Amino acid sequence: MTLPAPPSATGGEIDRRGLAAGFGGYLWWGMLPLYFPLLAPAGPWEITAHRVLWSLLLCLLVLAMLGQLGRFWRLLRTTRVSARLGLAAVLLSANWVTFVLAVLTGHVVEASLGYYINPLVTAGMAVTILGERLRTAQWVAAGLGATGVVVIAVGNGTFPWISLVLAGTFGGYGLVKKQVGEKVPALPGLGVETLTLAPAALVLLVVLAVRGEGSFGGPGELFSSTGLALLLVGSGVLTTVPLVLFAAAARRLPLAMLGLLQYVTPTMQYLTGVFLYHEQMSATRWAGFAVVWVALVVLSTDGYRATRTATPRPRRET
Repeated sequence: MTLPAPPSATGGEIDRRGLAAGFGGYLWWGMLPLYFPLLAPAGPWEITAHRVLWSLLLCLLVLAMLGQLGRFWRLLRTTRVSARLGLAAVLLSANWVTFVLAVLTGHVVEASLGYYINPLVTAGMAVTILGERLRTAQWVAAGLGATGVVVIAVGNGTFPWISLVLAGTFGGYGLVKKQVGEKVPALPGLGVETLTLAPAALVLLVVLAVRGEGSFGGPGELFSSTGLALLLVGSGVLTTVPLVLFAAAARRLPLAMLGLLQYVTPTMQYLTGVFLYHEQMSATRWAGFAVVWVALVVLSTDGYRATRTATPRPRRET
């Protein structure tokens, strides 16, 4: 979506509209674990298929209203860009399926760990794939994060594959989007991504309907058939709106501020899993999370200092 250029900030003030948009987007993502259980008996694959199709329709509708369908078609016809967005779509769909599976099977806390360690995984990708050099504090944060994951794995006696899949797929998605560049706007890009996944999503829903296993049109465990159908359609809105809010925030806020706001989402998911869904937190699990949180403090502090150092201070007129 084409957004107006942000007004220039004076005196180091944070743009309030950008802050509200960023907080709203991350808050929206943080509430997703409350939504997906309402879609029972729909499973992870069916829910993801509905998210894809209804997100595509919503994107096309909004782009048509804004007169930006031409930009969408240009992206689609640019082979190199559309191929990259197709790869991004595969990673995003894997992330969606894994997250919904985690919510429906009572692993919300493990899912939150995935998004906590995502910045650390992204830093690792920057080194191994992009050949970037990390500062000492970033290496320390990555080491602490890895230690925290190992502590949790040993304490639980199981490998936290949900956390690592979520962190890896979302980190890979961000890497591909970075390689595509800022010239791909959020909404047209999401349109191309969901269009890439739409054929597979449509086939899946048709197969489920033919087998009599589809949830759309049937009664839900908590709602009538109409209510469940509306909630499944609403998954498209649930997917698209926070992305638009994030795009608005990214244009108005410093990168350091966005980096701090991103922890709103896993924190809400963590609190939901512990206090609402009563997932068990052993002493070892608490210790592992504590180490990860320390790693994030180190990483965030280093990022903030680097941003302050790189930003030239305005001269005072005498």
